[in-house]
Amino acid sequence: MDLNGITAVVTGGASGLGLATVKELLAAGAARVVIIDLPASEGIAVAAELGDRVRFSPADVTDEAEVSAALDLAEEAGPIRVLVHCAARSGPLRLVDRDGNPGSLDTFRAVLDVNVVGTYNVLRLTAARMAATEVVDGERGVCVLTASVAAFEGQIGQVPYATSKAAVHGLTIVAARDLASRYIRVCTIAPGTFDTPMLRRVKEEVRESLAKAIPHPSRLGEPEEYARLARHIMENQMLNGETIRIDGAIRMGPR
Repeated sequence: MDLNGITAVVTGGASGLGLATVKELLAAGAARVVIIDLPASEGIAVAAELGDRVRFSPADVTDEAEVSAALDLAEEAGPIRVLVHCAARSGPLRLVDRDGNPGSLDTFRAVLDVNVVGTYNVLRLTAARMAATEVVDGERGVCVLTASVAAFEGQIGQVPYATSKAAVHGLTIVAARDLASRYIRVCTIAPGTFDTPMLRRVKEEVRESLAKAIPHPSRLGEPEEYARLARHIMENQMLNGETIRIDGAIRMGPR
């Protein structure tokens, strides 16, 4: 897909992987990028800083009306051709806690609600808009979802997060096949350990340890590297139905 002049939507676009992707889309010539993020995010400030081609629409990704309002805003500038879905949450949880009690069902549900239901909600609503557009150069749109290496090697204490990201990976090929007749592609990126705002909250020695665990390059991933891969997926029409790891060859241990 030629990204010059297109309209795109990026969830979780106010920070981290999403923000880097917004900037990459602008560099590629996107005419309008709508950031979907929580009302408490830096979305307003980010949109103001990035200029007239960026709009912010506060939304919970699990809320149909709020996501639909964001898509309406995007379509004011033209048909939506790209979705990059980065919004997610974590939630440490073990099946049995230190006191021998069963893990929280509420926490498990809350993480799956955002990471799985939210992904499905955003994907279905955006795909329906894309399906109503004209075919350009053999396709109508591209959807890039975000999983994690935890989908394949979930660590102790990651029960809900690993489960949710495995679900996103499992959704990818099904969604790509389901939307193929609509000329819409779907791929997923599974990042390893990246230098995002969430990781910046941990101690420096922990960050250094995480970096050393990556075979090569032995450093944390940069959000811009995620964004460049997302752009390549958008521009390479043969990429469809794939979950692509971007992790420096790390394979997570149990802890």
